[in-house]
Amino acid sequence: QDFKDSLVKLHHEGRSLKLLAKEFGDSKDSIAIWVKQATPIMIKNQSKTLKYVKQLEKRLAIFWRKKTEFYHA
Repeated sequence: QDFKDSLVKLHHEGRSLKLLAKEFGDSKDSIAIWVKQATPIMIKNQSKTLKYVKQLEKRLAIFWRKKTEFYHA
C-alpha cells in the first residue's frame, strides 16, 4: 500500500501517469485507478476518498444483510 500511495503522491506532484508507469513498471491504467481511489471527493461538505466511500458501502451492505437475517430468523 505504501508503494501505491507514493505513486499517487508523485502523480499529484505533477508526474504523468505514463512516466510513472515507465519508471516503476506498473501499468498506466493501474496507477490511474489508484489515483482515482485516493483523490478526495466532497460529501456533505466533508472530504472523503473514493476508497473510503467504497469501504463504507461494503460495511453498510453487511449491516443490512445481518439485520435482515436477524429479523427473518
